[in-house]
Amino acid sequence: MGYSQLAVLLLCAFMLASGTTADTQNNGTGVPARPAEVRIGALFTFDSVIGKAVRPAIELAVAHVNADPSILRGTKLNVLMQDTNCSGFVGTIEALQLLAKDVVAVLGPQSSAVAHVICHAVNELRVPLVSFAATDPTLSSLEYPYFVRATQSDYYQMGAIASIISQYQWKQVIAIYVDDDYGRGGIMALGDALAKRKCKIAYKAKLPPRATNTTVEDILMQVNEMESRVYVIHVNPDSGLGVFSAAKSLGMMSSGYVWIATDWLSAVIDSSIHDPNLVATKGSSLQLDSLRIFNNGNKLLEKVWSMNFSGVSGPVQFTMDRNLVHPAYDILNIGGTGLRTVGYWSNSSGLSVVAPENLNSSALDSSTNNVQLHSVIWPGQISEKPRGWEFSYHGKPMRIGVPLRTSYKEFVMQDDGPDGVKGFAVDVFKAAISLLPYPVSCNFVLFGDGLKNPSYSDLVQKVSENYFDAAIGDIAIVTNRTRLVDFTQPYIESGLIIVAPAKEVESNAWAFLKPFTFQMWCVLGVIFLFVGAVVWVLEHRTNTEFRGPPRQQIMTVCWFSFSTMFFAHRENTVSALGRFVLLIWLFVVLIINSSYTASLTSLLTVQELTSGIQGLDSLISSSSAIGYQVGSFSRNYLVDELNIPESRLVPLNSPSDYARALELGSGNGGVAAIIDELPYVETFLSKYCKFKTVGQVFTKSGWGFAFPRDSPLAEDLSTAILTLSENGNLQRIHDEWLSGTQCNADNNGDASNSLSLSSFWGLFLICGLACLLALVIFFLRIFCQYSRYSSEVEVQFPEPQIVNRPARLTTIKSLISFVDKKEEEVKNALKKRPNGSRHPSIGDSQHPSMGNTAREEQSTLPT
Repeated sequence: MGYSQLAVLLLCAFMLASGTTADTQNNGTGVPARPAEVRIGALFTFDSVIGKAVRPAIELAVAHVNADPSILRGTKLNVLMQDTNCSGFVGTIEALQLLAKDVVAVLGPQSSAVAHVICHAVNELRVPLVSFAATDPTLSSLEYPYFVRATQSDYYQMGAIASIISQYQWKQVIAIYVDDDYGRGGIMALGDALAKRKCKIAYKAKLPPRATNTTVEDILMQVNEMESRVYVIHVNPDSGLGVFSAAKSLGMMSSGYVWIATDWLSAVIDSSIHDPNLVATKGSSLQLDSLRIFNNGNKLLEKVWSMNFSGVSGPVQFTMDRNLVHPAYDILNIGGTGLRTVGYWSNSSGLSVVAPENLNSSALDSSTNNVQLHSVIWPGQISEKPRGWEFSYHGKPMRIGVPLRTSYKEFVMQDDGPDGVKGFAVDVFKAAISLLPYPVSCNFVLFGDGLKNPSYSDLVQKVSENYFDAAIGDIAIVTNRTRLVDFTQPYIESGLIIVAPAKEVESNAWAFLKPFTFQMWCVLGVIFLFVGAVVWVLEHRTNTEFRGPPRQQIMTVCWFSFSTMFFAHRENTVSALGRFVLLIWLFVVLIINSSYTASLTSLLTVQELTSGIQGLDSLISSSSAIGYQVGSFSRNYLVDELNIPESRLVPLNSPSDYARALELGSGNGGVAAIIDELPYVETFLSKYCKFKTVGQVFTKSGWGFAFPRDSPLAEDLSTAILTLSENGNLQRIHDEWLSGTQCNADNNGDASNSLSLSSFWGLFLICGLACLLALVIFFLRIFCQYSRYSSEVEVQFPEPQIVNRPARLTTIKSLISFVDKKEEEVKNALKKRPNGSRHPSIGDSQHPSMGNTAREEQSTLPT
């Protein structure tokens, strides 16, 4: 919105309001008397960028109003202009002079500092103060009810700037502003807007009003020493170009820098097309006795707040919080002597490439909404988005704090090489630094006295105090440290775990029985015999290996049953049902054998705890001494989180101290257990095999590198660490330093228990169902054959009547005899059907086979 257009529409609005208020006066006859003249004051600095644009606009507006008799209907508009001369004191005097001249409203001032002062005067005199340039957000407070802002508040402008900063993913900026009410209020609003988007102002560079070029250059040299390269310039239009001129002379307009100017720059650009030959009037004497209250000020103010019309610059309407509706800004990209619009910002839609009036009037498709800004040409004539920060050391290497450990030196240790340090953590840091798209020079500084492990909390504190630029090593990421510094992505998992002494379990002569419980052994014996009997039943009629004398058949069943445990059975199965049952059973035997072997191996090599500590709860409830590593966060965790008395805690420094304390035990000057971080414990157990872990890791954390708060290097290194993890280099570095082990990893496992029936009942159920299914099918087939066989035999060879023999007993015996027959014999008997219509009698000599069959049946009956 141009200042000339704004002045025109505001004056027109005031003419309407003044005409309305004039109707309240009359000459005693009941007919309203119109005043011959209505006076409005105007306060601004004539010889300023804004003043040069506003003064012609006011003169044109006055001429337009007075030339149209339909506007004020005979009343002449007279605007009294006073020059504030860019001075708070002069502006205040000029304002009081205007108020003494019976003005009904004051247009201006352009300075927020002057507005703060004269707002108290207009409150008392009830004269509306309409400012076209005072953007300080604090002027909208309830303290200034007669202040009307006819431009957008910096509250919205700073929201737009924060959106741009967030859009380009910059985390911190440097604010360069004039140190007055205008500058301070705007930068305060910027800080609040950035905080909502998790960004911040890294430094506030204050320029004194009317600062000299030397002062500006000194301040710019200071901010150039800092990391951030994103600058927000919030100054007056008259001094803003001087900041850019000084920055260019210092080489700060090259690639890598980002300059964001507030609306003062557009005011300078707009003012370049108005008449510069305007003479500022000087102040006159002040007559305070001429000041008096404007009785109709409240009504005039209500008229102003209720205005709702469209002027040449857009809609004029105020919200409930007394700001203009639809706050919006053009986002300009200025390079060289040209400028172009790269987007827009409005309070309702945020960033967009569509003008706000189109956004408010029509719905946009999703493709348009996704494009938030057009491409930007950055300083140095580059199109790639600047990173937004640079190292502030200018050739000086970063001071990297490294803990001087006296134990577990695999992670970090002193070295005679050029870097002075080496270890797993150091190699990870170097590998991550090498992946950054910019060079980083580092100087490693050892932290500690070399007599014991240093306090890592003190090391992190040094980073937060900027004594170190960063800290690397085996630094655990815990809550109280994250409040002080920023950590990178963890490069190794960590957490607290318990270590306790253990001993080998002595085996005995009956150790081979321990893999299974007594109940399991009993069930195994029964099911082996059961399966053997089922297979015998299914194979007896068709397989000669399962036939013979009863004693031999019993031996066959027993041998077949238990020989399948070792897959050493001699007998072959020939029936389909027998093979089906045997297949299921051999699968069960395979599982049982594998489980027995694994359980026995574990029982013969397992370690048993000697301290009686079974987990964290039992350790806390006991009164035993607990060891911890010097310098680790575990001590604070045990005291603050687990409420363990300090008297129970024993500081230990090295792995040999760990082993000695655990061997002595709690009652002999040692400890019952040690609580330490997982990487240390794994390294300790790889060398000392007489100890083991108890339970699981009961805190989840990791090790990372510490940087000052909001350091952009922490984020870039996190990305580099993730890259190392994905390409396998992180694991390679881990194996190079930490893969060595002297103990069997199984020694640190939990003790195995004997396997019970509950572990195998599913297998047994499947096997049992298979056996039952096979038996059901077998006996159904037997019954069908027996029915056919019995009817055929009774017709061909009627059995002689035997006195006193029960019929049921005869049937059972004949069934048993039939079951005992060979399958082939039964099939042959069923095939021998007579060809004639008459069946031979039982005594007929034509059938000699009858006697042989009877003898065979008699010989094969079970005894």
